Amino acid sequence: MDRPRSARAGAGPAVTPEPSRLARALASARRWLRPPRVLRPTRAGWMFFLITFGVGFAALNTGNNLLYLVLSLMLAFLVLSGVLSESTLRGIRVRRRLPRELFAGAAATVGLEITNEQARVASFAILIEDRVLEDGDEKREAGRCFALRIGPGETILRFYSFTAKHRGPIRFVEFKVFTRFPFGLFSKSLSLESEDSALVYPGIEPLSVPPDFGGARDLGDGIRSAVGAGAAVSGLREYANGDPLRRIHWRSSLRRGTLFVRQVESEQQREIEVRLRTAGQRPGEAFERAVRWTASEVIALLETGSRVSLRTDEALIPADHGAFQRGRLLGFLAEVTAGARVSEAS
Repeated sequence: MDRPRSARAGAGPAVTPEPSRLARALASARRWLRPPRVLRPTRAGWMFFLITFGVGFAALNTGNNLLYLVLSLMLAFLVLSGVLSESTLRGIRVRRRLPRELFAGAAATVGLEITNEQARVASFAILIEDRVLEDGDEKREAGRCFALRIGPGETILRFYSFTAKHRGPIRFVEFKVFTRFPFGLFSKSLSLESEDSALVYPGIEPLSVPPDFGGARDLGDGIRSAVGAGAAVSGLREYANGDPLRRIHWRSSLRRGTLFVRQVESEQQREIEVRLRTAGQRPGEAFERAVRWTASEVIALLETGSRVSLRTDEALIPADHGAFQRGRLLGFLAEVTAGARVSEAS
C-alpha cells in the first residue's frame, strides 16, 4: 500500500490536456469562417418586412408614385437601422471581474466593465451575455446584463448573478454583445473572445462546531482533534451558539452592543485533522456529498481559529490556520477525485 503523500502549498491549477493539431485547426477555421456580425430580425422586423413586401407589390401593380415613395422610405429605414446598429456595436470592449471565491450551487456576483472606445459616437441598448465552458465543449450562458447608454470613451460597470453547477475548474470563454438599436427591427450581435479561468469550490452547508470541541469525535467522514493543555484566558471573541453563559464578558458586551465571551488558550491551540475517504469510492452523488460535508467541516473549524489539516487516502495537507489554509484546503477539495490518486499540490 502506498504511503500518503504530503500536499504542499495548494491545490494548484487543473492540468488540461493539450488539444490535438486537428482540433486547433478546426477551431481556427471556425473563427475565420464565423461572420463578424450576426443579424436576426425580431418579430417587429418580420412584420415590417411583410408590410414592405406588400407596399412594393402594390407599387409594382398600380404604378402609383406615392407607393413608390413610401417603399423608398421603408427601404431607407432598413438601411438606417443597419448603419446605426453597427455604430453602436463598434468599439465595444468588455472586461470580466470574477469574485475571489466561487462555490458550487451558490450564487456569486460577477462584474463586467463595458467600455465604448469610440471617440465621438455613443452606444445604446447594449446587452452583454457572458458564456462559460462546462461539461467538455458545451457552452452555456453564465449571465447577462444591460446598458442603456455608454458615452464616447466611457466605461461602466454592470453585474450579474452566476451559479456554478459543480465543483472543479471552469472557463469563461467569450461575450456575446447584442443590440436592437435603433428601431427594434433587428437583433445584431458580435462575439468577443475573452478567456478567464476559475476554480469552483465544493458547495458549503452551514455547520456549527461546539466551542469546547476536543478529543476524538466524528463530525462527518472523520475528525481527530488534539487540544492544548492550557486554559488561561487569552482574549475575547464574539458569542457563538453553544458557548457557556458563564464565559460571557458582560462589561465588553454592554460597551460594544453585542455578546462577547472569554477566549481560552485551548481554543487557539487546537489542531484538528479532517479525513476524507477516496480509495474505493465511486464518482457520483454520494462522493460529492462527502466532499461538500468535508468542505463544510473545514470552513467551520477554521472559523473557530483551529489549525486544520486534511487527509485523504492519497494525500495529506499539513495543519495550518487562516485565509491561506482555507484557500489551500478548498482548492484541494475542488479537484479531489474518487477512487483515483490525486496529483500532489504544488
